[in-house]
Amino acid sequence: MSLPLARRRPVTALAVCAATLALTASAVAAPEPVAASPAAVLPYQDPSAPVPDRVSDLLARMTLDDKLGQMTQIEKDALVPQSDLAAYRIGSVLSGGDSTVSPNNAQTWADTYDALQRTALTTPLGIPVIYGIDAVHGHNAVRGATLFPHNIGLGATRDPALVQRIGRAVAEEVSGTGIDWDFAPCLCVARDDRWGRTYESYGETPELPSSLTTFITGLQGEPLGEGPAPVLATAKHYLGDGGTAGGVDQGDTRLSEAELRAVHLPPFKEAVRRGVGAVMLSYSSWNGVRSHANRYLVTDLLKGELGFGGFVVSDWAAVDQLDGQSGFTGAEITTAVNAGVDMVMVPHDYKKFLTLLRGEVAAGRIAQSRIDDANRRILTKKFQLGLFERPFTDRSYTSTVGSAAHRELARQAVRASQVLLKNEGGVLPLPKSAKLFVAGKSADDIGNQSGGWTVGWQGRSGPVTDGTTVLEGIRAAVTDPSRVTYDRYGNGIDSSYRAAVAVVGETPYAEGRGDRPGGLGLDQEDLQTLARLRASGVPVVVVLVSGRPLDVSGRLPDWTALLAAWLPGTEGAGVSDVLFGDYAPTGKLPVSWPRTSSQEPVNDGDGKDPLFPYGYGLTYSGAGPTSPPAPGACTARFRTASSWQGGYQAEVTVENTGSTALTGWSVDWDLGGSRVTSLWNGSLTTAGGRATVRDAAFNGSLRPGDTTTFGFTAEGTAGTPAPHCAGS
Repeated sequence: MSLPLARRRPVTALAVCAATLALTASAVAAPEPVAASPAAVLPYQDPSAPVPDRVSDLLARMTLDDKLGQMTQIEKDALVPQSDLAAYRIGSVLSGGDSTVSPNNAQTWADTYDALQRTALTTPLGIPVIYGIDAVHGHNAVRGATLFPHNIGLGATRDPALVQRIGRAVAEEVSGTGIDWDFAPCLCVARDDRWGRTYESYGETPELPSSLTTFITGLQGEPLGEGPAPVLATAKHYLGDGGTAGGVDQGDTRLSEAELRAVHLPPFKEAVRRGVGAVMLSYSSWNGVRSHANRYLVTDLLKGELGFGGFVVSDWAAVDQLDGQSGFTGAEITTAVNAGVDMVMVPHDYKKFLTLLRGEVAAGRIAQSRIDDANRRILTKKFQLGLFERPFTDRSYTSTVGSAAHRELARQAVRASQVLLKNEGGVLPLPKSAKLFVAGKSADDIGNQSGGWTVGWQGRSGPVTDGTTVLEGIRAAVTDPSRVTYDRYGNGIDSSYRAAVAVVGETPYAEGRGDRPGGLGLDQEDLQTLARLRASGVPVVVVLVSGRPLDVSGRLPDWTALLAAWLPGTEGAGVSDVLFGDYAPTGKLPVSWPRTSSQEPVNDGDGKDPLFPYGYGLTYSGAGPTSPPAPGACTARFRTASSWQGGYQAEVTVENTGSTALTGWSVDWDLGGSRVTSLWNGSLTTAGGRATVRDAAFNGSLRPGDTTTFGFTAEGTAGTPAPHCAGS
């Protein structure tokens, strides 16, 4: 495979010149750059050569220190002095959850990236660094970036095409700051809502996160590097971190292998089929064995059985925790690398780490072949990304950070993620002319509605970044903003209001701090605010901002309506779009909603009786014409998402091209000899060599111009079918 030309980073002579420096320079001091003739291009520098050939040529020129450096990833702020990046041949840099730049804007991030890359390119071989960051719901470390709903909200949309578009938008904003590797998506299957990372999961069944691996295609292009602004994706956290006993972060997943494979493996299998470039391991254990030490899961299953060809990276300081003590030991490093870890997220004490790693190789406890395999995997991705030809920030994407187009896409995702759980008496949608009272700690708080991993690891309340709060969205939607009264605590309400909108729920958190083994109830401030609103006699509409279902069954009779808004991100106007009926709610629960905290864990198919079942979600009734509409017009677009020997995965986008709303649709096409083996977001029948897919309960209703997507895997060859769509 030749190097893709679509990365579009500025081409500089630095990468070519640096690679022709003397190959015998010491690995403990950064060498001085030496200019070289452009004609002296080595085979690995030839962009027309196949990537495997370039990797082999480069590997043959690398010293052991070069190779060990490629396996090392360090925190940007730990790099003191910056020249150590070249002196120790470091292959990767990351920014942790609280790592930032000053001033925190896209331009400074790009300048920081380019400065580090210039240093890396002064090494004899001029191997560029790959820079990683947790852009888990947008480029969330950068103030002013577009922040999308966290994964649990995207799971409620059931829309793989939308999620792929979000992946593309995130790739553009990340590329605009120079960064080329995203530690996303999280493909965990969250089975206990007490876990503090539940919001990082698309849902509790393996089918839902598997269908939303489209985010990977959006980030990377198809295949990796084919297209503008490719960013390496990371499937995390492998394997089973969503199934730990009691929902304890970094805990133990106690399952049989059959259960592990049935529940937690499918999303990673689908990610591998999509060509995901990296896989990050979990802190958690499977039946007492930590993932970072589990050769069977990493080497035999992931790399062997699933055929993963990318590289495996450890989580933050996870390797030095294998023995339960802080600080690296040679034994820990050997255990992890021999288990299949290709790159170690150190992230701070890189000098000690490299000394120990070198000693383990010298002692023969880590084979040279294992070092070469890790390097081959890492270098392949660097070549496929185009880093050797275009190592610096493509500034044409810097202006996309927080752009109007991306914010509009995020607003679409917000409204598609809203799940209506109760609507007594049809109080929703609210009239735009109504006199309304708005209350609650999250009504006017970007930090609360964005959650954790927002300009900081744990996130925080307040105006942490740019965006539109739910209150601002409400005021923008109504005909007369003066008829909207806001008081955070619900003080001053009386019976003159048509309704009270209470925006309540959780405040920001991330893993560890977010674990709630003691219960999932509302806090005292929320309860007191809701009591004041109810005492007025006004209908109370609760908008719940949270990263998971909360224990609300005891309070639900007091509320006229309940809308699960999840953690919507920066575009709070998407919530008001649904409150006022500009868009009917279409979201469906990606998790089962417990009756009480003590019912956890509760999941689809486990025989328990949740308050609201998986897949539940209301929409507005009584809207539109009173008689059934005439059959509507729709089109269907077929796209092969990925293919492999003997099979493929496809996605079909259905669009309402008529002037009236659809209440249902069906799509049929000639299978061309192939056989559908699994399908999501619809129901399938086959007859006479043709397939017919009808809408699911949650995606049949389409307004004019709206789209939805279903997908399937099949045995055989995709071909180029022309699907026919019929609406009703």
